[in-house]
Amino acid sequence: MPNISFDYIEEELRRIEGEFETHLVTETPLIYRVAKYVIESGGKRIRPALLITSAKLCGYEGKDHISLAAVIEFIHTATLLHDDVVDNAPLRRGLSSANVVFGNEASVLIGDYLFAKSFKVLSALGNIDIIKAYSDATTLMAEGEVNELVKTADIKISEEEYLDIIIKKTAVLFACAARGGAILAGKDEDFGERLYEYGLNIGIAFQLMDDTLDYTSNEKFGKFIGNDLKEGKVTLPLIHTLERCEPQEKDFIAGIIYKKKLNKGDLKAVLDLVNYYDSLEYTISMANEKIEKAKRSLNVFQGSVFKESLVDMANYIIERKL
Repeated sequence: MPNISFDYIEEELRRIEGEFETHLVTETPLIYRVAKYVIESGGKRIRPALLITSAKLCGYEGKDHISLAAVIEFIHTATLLHDDVVDNAPLRRGLSSANVVFGNEASVLIGDYLFAKSFKVLSALGNIDIIKAYSDATTLMAEGEVNELVKTADIKISEEEYLDIIIKKTAVLFACAARGGAILAGKDEDFGERLYEYGLNIGIAFQLMDDTLDYTSNEKFGKFIGNDLKEGKVTLPLIHTLERCEPQEKDFIAGIIYKKKLNKGDLKAVLDLVNYYDSLEYTISMANEKIEKAKRSLNVFQGSVFKESLVDMANYIIERKL
């Protein structure tokens, strides 16, 4: 599996781990246990690393990027807790999901706590532009989650509608992390917009690659193959197939999506159709286009280790297996 190194910001990432400890210490031990379980379950810290790298790229020399990076991870963790309850997901990054280990009630409530704690930390920074950026992002994320719920098992969902969902649900947090570094550095005009575009596009690509992994991965990589299909999620590979297949094939796929329990034969039949219509290749091609667009957004910046690192992050999005 390809890997990505954040050696150039290793000290900052260690300090972020310290921020986690500081902000999770409460009089309620369950909060610490659940949040730490998810935070330490193998995530690559891409979003915090993106914020730190963007801040350094823009010449930031202060300390607030550490707290801000911790907030990004708290928000991300909160969404994971809520997502796994909504999806009734048994696994997260190859481990039992928090809702399986601690229960749905604890997962939802501690997700709420992390959102609340995030904005408490943000308010202490006293930067209204940062607060606005994060509040806008979390509002869009919630809207994306609701839209995804509404479109569950909807075989008429269009590619445009689906892209709108993943932009809001997934990509805006990447975009917020990237732009946050520019805001901290006081460069939220052209530099901020370019970094926002960069983050948005790698976030879209991230989700598109997740869509393909659902049809090609397995439990070894933290997901069951066909898990999205089992949950009634019509993602881009399936949308591409549905828009090209014969009417009887579309009816067949609809019947499988509406089934309460799928078997291996159902999954194989859908996968065969997805492969026949080259829908995985189409999805990967679109992800690659987004990555190239993201890298072009960095042209305004002079060459540096931080710019190179953002390029490496973009490439990693395409190459990752988890």
